[in-house]
Amino acid sequence: MAGAGGDKPFAKAGPSPLSRVLRISQLDAFELDGALEQLVWSQFTQCFQHFKPGLLTPVEPELKALLQLLLWRFTIFSNSATVGQSLLNIRYKNSLIPGQKYRPMSRPQKFWFLLLTVGEKWLRERSHSLFLNHPAESNAHKARKVLSILMGLTKVASLVNFLLFLQRGTYPTLTERLLGVQPVFSRPQGPRGINFQFLNRELLWHGFAEFLIFLLPLINMWKLKASIATLFSPLNELRGMEGSEETYCTECAVCGEWPTMPHSVGCNHVFCYYCLKSHTIANICFTCPKCGTETGTIEPVRLHVGTELHQTSD
Repeated sequence: MAGAGGDKPFAKAGPSPLSRVLRISQLDAFELDGALEQLVWSQFTQCFQHFKPGLLTPVEPELKALLQLLLWRFTIFSNSATVGQSLLNIRYKNSLIPGQKYRPMSRPQKFWFLLLTVGEKWLRERSHSLFLNHPAESNAHKARKVLSILMGLTKVASLVNFLLFLQRGTYPTLTERLLGVQPVFSRPQGPRGINFQFLNRELLWHGFAEFLIFLLPLINMWKLKASIATLFSPLNELRGMEGSEETYCTECAVCGEWPTMPHSVGCNHVFCYYCLKSHTIANICFTCPKCGTETGTIEPVRLHVGTELHQTSD
């Protein structure tokens, strides 16, 4: 009997469907909803990509409101949860009715949710074009001023509400606070297990990345590339590369383009003056990336263009 009576507290200790949702989960749901709206709008506009440009611009706020209305119909109105909340196993409950039992959103709450979300976005986007059509009228000027004041007060209230959300973890948006709806888990949440193998792997890769960030700036990449090039230079000589002299004189060893104001550092390769000067200023130990010759006296190179043209014509 004592054992049976002692089992009751353990049965109630399990997680409840109405347990508090983490702040990060609530914010992730909003990010998923925003990504879904952008995806739906981009897919919708692609259907009109071959039509006249600017065809949807005059009615863009209405079309966005219509798409959001369809999303509201099959998410909030049907399941009391947005798409992002459904992916995270979250849904809204009516917090105006006290009790531990789950209470879905009432119909008035759902319609007010539609008005305060979709209607507010439509009004904010459409107000600019409405006031542009009547810029000189006094009534339009007063209405625009009143609307701007209301939007400013709404932003301030939203900021204060978000600070309260960061402190208490409930009602991340002003709409949820005004309507009295709060996200809860749809199904009981089990204990969160920690995979130490995954954590060890992440720590290992993080330490390896920090080591590379510290090590790579200390490596002279130009000298390393020159050393590798000198290893394969005997192979190039055995192949008997034709026109190597012309290549040296008509190609910058750094950028690979026709050398502008050609200069040399003492080897057979030619550099653009600005390529050579910038690299020698950045690196005092700059070496030729082709043969590895250390930078000596920078001297201009005079190409015998007339002789080359004469030889080519022959």
